[in-house]
Amino acid sequence: MTNHVYRLSEVVGSSPDSVEDAIRTAIAKASRTVRNIEWFETKEIRGQVVDGDVAHFQVRLKIGFRVED
Repeated sequence: MTNHVYRLSEVVGSSPDSVEDAIRTAIAKASRTVRNIEWFETKEIRGQVVDGDVAHFQVRLKIGFRVED
């Protein structure tokens, strides 16, 4: 196994459908401008409640991307 160095960045994904969709949205959009994303860690899950029902999910993620040699 080779040694790697990673940088971290925080992003927030959102979705009216699910936590999973919020995560996938965040990773998909971040990967458009950040190369070598290899992992993520959820830091916070929150949402919006409207009329007693969940209206929106937000997930704060740390994404790890490998620094190129």
